[in-house]
Parts: sequence; structure tokens; C-alpha cells
Amino acid sequence: MVKHFFNKGKNLLFSQQDNVLSAAFVIASMVFASQILGFVSKRIMLEFFKPAEYSMFLAAFRLPDFIFEILALGVFSSAFIPIVSKSLNTDPKRAWRVSATIVNVGLILFIPIAILFVLLANPIYHLIAPGFTDAQTDTIANLARILFLAQGVFIVSYVITGVLEASKMFLVAAVAPIFYNLGIIVGTIVLSPVFGIYAPVFGVVLGAILHLGVQYPFAYKLGFRPTKKVVIDDDIKKVGKLAAPRVFELSVLQVLKTAELFFASIVSASAYTYLALASALSAFPVTLLGLSLSKAALPTLSRQADKPTEFLKTLMTTLNQMMFLIIPVAMLIIVLRIPLVRLLFGTDNYDWSSTVQTGLVLSAFAVGIPAQAAITLLSRAFYAQGDTKTPVVLAVSDALATILLQSIFILVLKLPIWALAWASTASGLVQVLSLYIVLTIKIHKFKLFSLVSVAKSIFASVVSGFVVFTVLKTFDRSVWLKQISFLPSIDILRNLNFETFVLDTRYTGQLIILTAVSAMVGVTLYLLILFVLRSEELFAFVRIIRRRAFAKFGIATETVTNPTEG
Repeated sequence: MVKHFFNKGKNLLFSQQDNVLSAAFVIASMVFASQILGFVSKRIMLEFFKPAEYSMFLAAFRLPDFIFEILALGVFSSAFIPIVSKSLNTDPKRAWRVSATIVNVGLILFIPIAILFVLLANPIYHLIAPGFTDAQTDTIANLARILFLAQGVFIVSYVITGVLEASKMFLVAAVAPIFYNLGIIVGTIVLSPVFGIYAPVFGVVLGAILHLGVQYPFAYKLGFRPTKKVVIDDDIKKVGKLAAPRVFELSVLQVLKTAELFFASIVSASAYTYLALASALSAFPVTLLGLSLSKAALPTLSRQADKPTEFLKTLMTTLNQMMFLIIPVAMLIIVLRIPLVRLLFGTDNYDWSSTVQTGLVLSAFAVGIPAQAAITLLSRAFYAQGDTKTPVVLAVSDALATILLQSIFILVLKLPIWALAWASTASGLVQVLSLYIVLTIKIHKFKLFSLVSVAKSIFASVVSGFVVFTVLKTFDRSVWLKQISFLPSIDILRNLNFETFVLDTRYTGQLIILTAVSAMVGVTLYLLILFVLRSEELFAFVRIIRRRAFAKFGIATETVTNPTEG
């Protein structure tokens, strides 16, 4: 019995996900678990630390992330995986050699730069985060010095992630971030009483080690071996050539994130916390639905790069499925922003004022969620064709436009922290439109791809979002008491005894009920509208659910067809 259970678990971990939806399902499932743990870790930290203190922890990541994301993400997302994917089919030893060399090159580049930044951390943080006091800046610099150790581990770990994803072993790669968040949680709970704000930083280091440790045995089993040699052969040169534009793009994006820290610190010491938490919430669906589908599609798109018809079919099917899932989520986040922030982050240290400020930032970010998700896919469509320059040019333009808008909003107009989010959203919408137009020119002979499915999802989401808003305002007791909606002003409702049907959202249980019911009403209406509009994505989704639900029982199911067919 035990042996049978062990073998099933082993087969699951070593199994490959060969199609985009299967891979995306695995990635999304693990990403969901990881993201939930991420929010748990944030909630726990807000139990221990006030927003201004938490801002210091977040600010400390700026320098280590600056280096890591340029070196790691710049190589893996655009160049490493496509090359290793192709090599695994023809010459596995070659793929492992490239992987091991990339580890060494990454560490050779990272270590001296990290040492330099460690030495200069204090003056750099005085420059990029001028709103913090001298004492706060000293603490931020010390936290950053510890975090560089974690990012060094991640340089190795992300190569391993790339190896597993190139081998289509998405499950193990997607499990690793769960262990990373567990490390942060353990470090915060166990060490905070002794080490204060340093505790979650020690947790980050522990999490990084776990992130590497859970993946390495599987990569080793596949054939990956570390090496002491650094041989810059044609494969490594090709990785470098393809990665160079992406590295430049990420450098500019890191400047953008640094600018956000600069502007947020000017607004207030707590403002960076509001921005970061709202950004994390809005990034959740982008990562769960957008990035999961995009990462799962990249190997397939890479193999279909010289087959335009198949390439376009995979791209548009993935995009339509992505928008079908993510647009209603964005709408729900906009409407339910305050309940979500209260439920996730509401603690004694995170009061009503902090909740409102975070909600305003979140609604601004949420408008751009579909665009950010689409960018992850459209950019990878260019990467799959070996074109890393076009998305780089557009991303750099977007980043520069964002910084310009943010500087005007904060330095000139003196707007609150939500202005930074609106600047990001506006620039993102322009970027996705630019990617879409250029891609149509590049692979579709100047003909625009059909976006009818996307338009259906937008229409259904807007209608359902309005209904959710009405439900929320109708059954929230505080709305009637404070008369902050249009409902109490309606003559027929003015003398209504609202206490008989409303919920008191001061209590967590009742807030959860109202939020959940409102969301379910919105989702149900969204699906009904798409059914009426004959959404292809809806019927495809139903087919997948039916196959997964009944296949393991050996029950045959009829194909759920679009009513417009046959």
C-alpha cells in the first residue's frame, strides 16, 4: 500500500505536461497555493509590523531585486528556455552543459556586483528612498545586505526552474515558491520576537534555500550536473545574444520600480506599503492566469515558430482563454476592493485609513490587469520567434512613459499614492495595444486578429460588475447608516427598515458572507451572459471540466457544443 502510494507520487512529480492547458492547470494550481501563502505571509508580517516598518522591509528588496531580475529573469524568460527546449529533443547532454554554464556565468556576474552594492547600500538608499529618516535608511541598508545572500541562491535556483520547465516538468518548478513562502512565514513567526524587522529577512534566506533544495534532486535526476568549467561556446553566445535586449528591458523596468520607491517615499513612509500590497493583489490574477498560460504556451509556441498557422492558432486560443478567465476577475477586484483589502490585511496595525488608501491604489491597478496578463503572452510570442528586440523597445517606452507620468503626478500635481498606479495602468494599456498591432503586422500580414471573444468577456464583465456593486451596497449595513450610496436617497427606500436584511460588515464572518455572495452573483451572471452570447471559450471550458470530472470514473461524456454549431 505504502509502496503503491509512493510510486504514484513519484510518477506525478516526474510526469510531463505536454499540452498548454494541462501545463497551465498544473502551474496555476501551484501558483495559487504559493500566492495564497504569500498573502498569508504578508498578513502575518502586518500582525507584527506597522505599515511604515513593513515599507522598510519592502524597500530593502529594491537593490537585490534590481540585480537578480536583470540577471535571472532576463536570461530565463526570453533565451534560456527556448534554446534548452530545442536541445533536449536532439542532444540532452548539450542542454545540460548549457544549463550548468549559465549557472556559473550568472554567479560570476552576480557576486562582484552584489559586493559593490553591499558596500554602497547606505548612500544608494538615501538617494532612491529620500522620504525615509536616516535611522530608517540605515535599517533598510542592513536588511538589503542580508537579502543579497538569498538572491545569490536564487540565481542557481532559477536555472534549475528553467531546466524543469524546459523538460515540461512544471509541477516541481511550481511547487518551489510554496516552500519559499513557508520559509518567510516560519522566519517571521519564530524570530520576530527576538530580531524584529530582521526576522522576515532571515525567513527570505531560508525560503530561498528551500526553493533550490526542493528542485535540485529532480533536475539532477533528469541529467543536470554542476560544472567548474565556463566554456563560452556558440550556445552560450546565442543565449547571451537573445537575452541582451531582454536584460536591457528589465534594467529599465527595474529603474521604473526604483522610481516607484522614490515617489512613494516622498508621499509618506507608509505609502510604499499601500502600493506594494495593492500591486501584489492585482498581480495575483496576472500570475495565476496570465503568466501560467503564457509560460505553458512558450515551449509550444517555440516549436511552432516556423509554422505560422499553428502558431497563430495556439496564440489566439491561449489569449482568448486568458481573457475569458481574467477580465471578470479584474472587475470583481475593482468592485470588491475594500472588502478584499480588509479581509487580507486588516489588522490592529493596518487600520481603516490604510485599507481605504490601499483600496484606491488597487482599483487603479485592477483596471490594467487584463492588459498586464496579455503582455506576458504577447511578449512570449515574440520570444518564441527569436525576436526579443520588439517587446523590449515597447516595454522600455512604456517604462519611460510611466516614470514621466508618475513624476508629474507626484512632484508637480502632488497627488496621493493612487496616482502611481494610474500611471502604470495607462502606460500598460498603450503597451499591450502596441504589441498587438506589431504582432499582427509581423505574422498576420497586416490583418488584425479577431477580438470578438475578448469583447464578449468585457461586456459580460461590465454588466455583472454593476450588479455586484448594487448587491454589495444593498446588503452592507454601513452603507445605509452612513448614507454613502444612492439607495437611501430613493423615495421608496427612504423609510425602509434595512436592519432586517443587511449584514454588519464590521464582523469578519458577515463580511466574508457578503463578499462571497456578491462574487458568486457576479460570476453566475457573467457565465449566463456569455452563454447567451455563444462564447466559444465558455463551451471549451465546460468540455474540459466534464472530461476531468468524469474521465477517471470511466464515464463517457457527450461533447458540449456551441449552440451555433450544427
